[in-house]
Amino acid sequence: MREDKLSPRVLGAIIATGLMSFCGVIIETAMNITFPTLMKEFSVGTATVQWMTTLYLLVVASIVPLSATLKRRFKTRDLFLVAISCFILGVVLDAVAPTFSVLLIGRGIQGVGTGIALPLMFNIILDQVPAPMIGMMMGVGTLITGVAPAIGPTFGGLVVTVMSWRYVFVFLLPLLVLALVLGMRCIQQKSPLSAATVDAPSVALIVLAFCGLIWGIAELASRFSWLALVIGGVALAVFCLRALRLKQPVIDVRLLANQRFAAHVAVFLLYQIEALGLSFLLPNYLQLVNGRTALEAGLIVLPGAALGAVLAPLSGRLYDHVGAKMPLLLGSVLGLLSLAGFATLGKALTAAGVAGLYLLFMAGIGLSMGNVMTDGLHQLAPAQQPDGNAIFNTLQQFGAALGTSLAAALVAAGQAGTTSRVVGTAVGSQHAFFLLACGSVFALVILMVLFRGTKAEAASR
Repeated sequence: MREDKLSPRVLGAIIATGLMSFCGVIIETAMNITFPTLMKEFSVGTATVQWMTTLYLLVVASIVPLSATLKRRFKTRDLFLVAISCFILGVVLDAVAPTFSVLLIGRGIQGVGTGIALPLMFNIILDQVPAPMIGMMMGVGTLITGVAPAIGPTFGGLVVTVMSWRYVFVFLLPLLVLALVLGMRCIQQKSPLSAATVDAPSVALIVLAFCGLIWGIAELASRFSWLALVIGGVALAVFCLRALRLKQPVIDVRLLANQRFAAHVAVFLLYQIEALGLSFLLPNYLQLVNGRTALEAGLIVLPGAALGAVLAPLSGRLYDHVGAKMPLLLGSVLGLLSLAGFATLGKALTAAGVAGLYLLFMAGIGLSMGNVMTDGLHQLAPAQQPDGNAIFNTLQQFGAALGTSLAAALVAAGQAGTTSRVVGTAVGSQHAFFLLACGSVFALVILMVLFRGTKAEAASR
């Protein structure tokens, strides 16, 4: 039985787990802005440096599927302690990394921490927040992780301009210590534990599937990329078949038989691909094509990212009052208009153009991202929601890794086709913008069919 009001301890638990997710996202977006600096310091190319983001997201995507099983078997506070310990270790390792390989290892360790912490936040909201406040608090959860992309590029640009990119990691340590103290004081165990087991073959299959698919896309220019794609596709198919036969699968893919839930998941995946694809493309475009500094690039994308973060809880409150249709359709239309503008002006984008179009895009994301997850989980029974949450959070990270890899692969292909890195980056970016715009069209079509079906069902009653 839930309390009528949100208790301070529940709010503290949400903030503690949210701070970890915040740190994970802010490092991701702050490091995106430093990619040109890292490429010079470690003598790596565009296709290599993007693994800073992709590897992290792959690790998170491999850990998140275990969230429903971990929730049933282990105490919430113990999971949080393991997560924050991994994250702090990874941050320290990256701060002193002597080589690019060590930098990647640190990012992987951070991914383990975030992969455990991110579902914890949303599970706490679903389990312990009063029903009339779930939409708003899901928006707050999205705000916590959404503020990070808002300030990440500016934070990273300022740090790399004034000091060194290593301080991106150093400055987050106090926040992680605060999250540790707050989490140990506030996180409570509300749901009973059970002897849930982790199916090791399923975990191995999902890791193989994600790594194969993402590596294959990231290395499209390689002769063996097709082999990685085939291995990833086969591993994913075998994983799904195995999950259908198990009583307690790592991810309950049977939930996707619910067509309304599956439609929300598909739209959410497309949103993630678009959002992370742009977060990679724009800072690099501004620096490599427009000749802006890292700090200037961060400041240019700051207004749009800030707007998306602020709209997240407000749109959640809107969802609580008017339902899903209006914010989801309006958000999707705004996102499509923005991406169409990026695709049209891809070779001649000015700083003002980037700022304006990104403002429009993030307004759409702010209206729709959190709400599509909330409304999707509402299509499931309460007992199914932890598994539904695992599906959303897994595909959130997979979509982010996919968006980053696709964008990086297309930019790298554009650069390879010309001797001018400026021209190549502009051409590759335009191709990436066009692909993201196509994904936005698919998302809007799915939503229109979904809500038309809702109207038809209501009329037949």
